[in-house]
Amino acid sequence: MANRRAFRVAVFGAGYIGLVTGACLAELGHEVVVRDIDPEKVRVLQGGEVPIYEPGLGDVIARNKERLRFTLDLGEALEGAEVAYVCVDTPPSPSGDADLSKVWSVVRSLTGTARLRAVVMKSTVPVGTGARARVLLDEAGLGATGYVSNPEFTAEGRAVSDFMGPDRIVVGSDDAAAAALVAELHAGIDAPVVTMDVRSAEMVKLASNALLATRISFANEIATLCENTGADATKVLGAVGLDHRLGPHFLRPGIGWGGSCFPKDSEALRQIASNTGFHPMLLSAVIDVNNIQKRRAVQKLKDVLGDLAGREVVLLGMAFKPGTDDMREAPSAVLASRLLAEGASVRCWDPLARPGAVEPWASAVRYASPEEALEGADAAVVVTEWPRLAEVDWAAVAGRMRRPVVFDGRNLLEPARMRGFGFTYLSVGRP
Repeated sequence: MANRRAFRVAVFGAGYIGLVTGACLAELGHEVVVRDIDPEKVRVLQGGEVPIYEPGLGDVIARNKERLRFTLDLGEALEGAEVAYVCVDTPPSPSGDADLSKVWSVVRSLTGTARLRAVVMKSTVPVGTGARARVLLDEAGLGATGYVSNPEFTAEGRAVSDFMGPDRIVVGSDDAAAAALVAELHAGIDAPVVTMDVRSAEMVKLASNALLATRISFANEIATLCENTGADATKVLGAVGLDHRLGPHFLRPGIGWGGSCFPKDSEALRQIASNTGFHPMLLSAVIDVNNIQKRRAVQKLKDVLGDLAGREVVLLGMAFKPGTDDMREAPSAVLASRLLAEGASVRCWDPLARPGAVEPWASAVRYASPEEALEGADAAVVVTEWPRLAEVDWAAVAGRMRRPVVFDGRNLLEPARMRGFGFTYLSVGRP
């Protein structure tokens, strides 16, 4: 670290991406100030706690507390800053386009920061955002400040290791000096730096997530075909994944994808295409398959139980995937809403998720353990593949449920074993 240049970095946004970006840049030896407009979030961070669950993040923040600060104050964040990272959220607007209001607010706030050498866009934004940002920077008197698109490819639950050991670092800029600066910021990370123009870099993140989503939806389409023909999707897709041209990643059938990236980025890419007069048929089908997949789980329960009115149904897992507390676009919310609409009562369990007192969770009853939630229930749905579910004494649970019915939306459990315990066991793509 002694041979590396340490930069003064301002990070705007203390969400998943901003916190990981700031903490990991500090780990690389840079002086970092993370600014957010949420007083409670900043208070928690200044007190040494982390407001989100992300394995390893708290340790990195604690280890670098001498060069990592958190503030509400714009001036404190920008004082002496050479690089400003934009890490704010870009949710869908009513039109379906990305809402960039927070991005523009950050860019406009940079006026008068004479030492600023580069503005780095980490937020996921539509193609063409950089061109408008360039105009705003020029209007703010920052014509000499370079603009760089540096999309993130971190997965929740392993974001720190993904940042410190990525497959690639994408740097998009029309300013060679700014591009070189961002590459230098990552010194110490063993990964190829791929440089390109801004528009191409903006497209890389959207295209990557769209392709991963496509693989999942493809796996779910094959799983449905396997159910209809008597084939076993886990065996079929396992063999498909052994082809070196394809690989096994993201070829597991399940209840559908969720989270902060796949749904938003797929819809954003479809909206970008629509705005240019192009209808992306494949991408639209990928999204449709995912939307249907969540609803198929409710239909499978109806096929076994009949009318769901008055039934007690347990959702085992609420977060969109294990290893995180993130509830954004979680399949569990769709399932809970549909079950409530069918007249069922919803119970739920998750070791980390924090859904808040909003619907459908305000109408659901949360339990401290899977076993408590399953007591006297008519059916259960495995929504999130938490390792804790493999530790449940399912033989004992079968005798305590009113109707021992399990739909395993993640193919986590062994079919023959569950049926041997007396369960009506349903899964995705397995006969």
